[in-house]
Amino acid sequence: MDVLHTMLVNEQGQLEEDVPLQRLNDEDVRWFWVDFDCPTEEETKALDTFFHFHPLAIEDCLHLLQRPKVDHYDDTNFFVVHAIHPDTLKATELNFFLGPRGIVTFHLQPCDEIEEAWRKMLDPELHGRHDHGYVAYLLLDGLVDNYFPTLYRIEDEINELEELHPGASIQGVLDQVYNFRTDLLRLRRTVIPMRDLLYRMLNSDKIPAARAHLAYFSDIYDHLLKLTEMIESNRDMTADLRDSYDSLRSNRMNAIMKTLTVITTIFMPLTFIAGVYGMNFEHMPELGWRWSYFVVLAGMAVLGAGMYWWFRRKGWFD
Repeated sequence: MDVLHTMLVNEQGQLEEDVPLQRLNDEDVRWFWVDFDCPTEEETKALDTFFHFHPLAIEDCLHLLQRPKVDHYDDTNFFVVHAIHPDTLKATELNFFLGPRGIVTFHLQPCDEIEEAWRKMLDPELHGRHDHGYVAYLLLDGLVDNYFPTLYRIEDEINELEELHPGASIQGVLDQVYNFRTDLLRLRRTVIPMRDLLYRMLNSDKIPAARAHLAYFSDIYDHLLKLTEMIESNRDMTADLRDSYDSLRSNRMNAIMKTLTVITTIFMPLTFIAGVYGMNFEHMPELGWRWSYFVVLAGMAVLGAGMYWWFRRKGWFD
């Protein structure tokens, strides 16, 4: 598509494409769609000089990244919505103005949803029966539908972590869980505001173009409710996995500490005996006895074995 692409439908139901902006002011124009695709600074001025949109709305178009929202300016409604990159989960902003006679879309990066909606509206069956309000539906529906594959992928990967494979690193699993929670938080920052935006559209009398296609926008709202539930469900699942693996790691650490404690406890009296007879005082009777070395070693062995048997009987090795 060109940087500035135009489409209109006249009173006879005929579609005209790539017309000059001045053509949009003719009385025989039923509705129009103008797309600003990565415009230059000079081309962006048409938002003010030709369409006369509110300065605050134009400012929001140029200052990224806005939260998904809808603002009302006289008879024009300004929307900020987000597309999600399926790999990086980075949000891309799409702005559009929905007025009584047409829709104007504005985006500083290429947008596949715009391309798809434009292709669909070239179908005579669609542009003959629908108007610019339906274009807004196609844009929002395309954006929301593209949220699902990303969320399904995350959900599948989370399910794979439900069972710890033998030899798997607990710390590695925990790192994956925290990464999933970060991804879900990024999605949540887009999906929740989008859900609120659709709720306002469905319950506002200030957006007549949306009221004319209420059933379609209600369907998008249902999809966003489902997305919200899936995100919250997966966040709960990752929280459970995090707690489970933290508990497993703590149990393993406790088992290691118990084993080391038992070994240390067994060697404490043996170290004490070795320390006593290692002082080498001159008047130590046992040092002059021929069998003292072997007797002390035997006593230390019996003491260590006895303590080991007693600890095992108490269940310290279970």
